Amino acid sequence: MSMPSVISLIDDDPSVRTATNNLLAAYGYLVHTFASAEEFLRAPQLSETSRVITDVQMSAMSGIDLLTHMRSLGHRMPFIFITAFPDDAVRSQAIKAGGSCFLAKPFATAALIKCLTIALSG
Repeated sequence: MSMPSVISLIDDDPSVRTATNNLLAAYGYLVHTFASAEEFLRAPQLSETSRVITDVQMSAMSGIDLLTHMRSLGHRMPFIFITAFPDDAVRSQAIKAGGSCFLAKPFATAALIKCLTIALSG
C-alpha cells in the first residue's frame, strides 16, 4: 500500500479546519492543519506536503499570496482554494495564480474529493 497523500489545510476558522480534517481523514488522507499561512510556512511538514487546501481570505497573508510565495521558492504542489466569499474576480485571480480548484464554502464532499483527485493527477 502506498503512503497516504499529505495535505496541508490552512484556514483561520477552527470549525472549517476540524470539519475538513475529519472529512479528509475519513478518505485516508494525512492532514496537517494550520491557522495561518505564516504558521504553515514555519512548519516542518511543509516539505512533506503533496497538496495545499487554503482559505483565500486570511488576516495577514492571503491564500493567493501564499501560493505566489510558494512558487517563488520553487514549490510546485497543487493549491485548492476555499472561500466563504466567492466572486468571479477572486476566482479568476486564484486560477491565474496557479490554483487547481476554487470552492465556495460550504462545499460538498464530492466537490472537494474531485478537486483533490484532479490535483493529484496534475
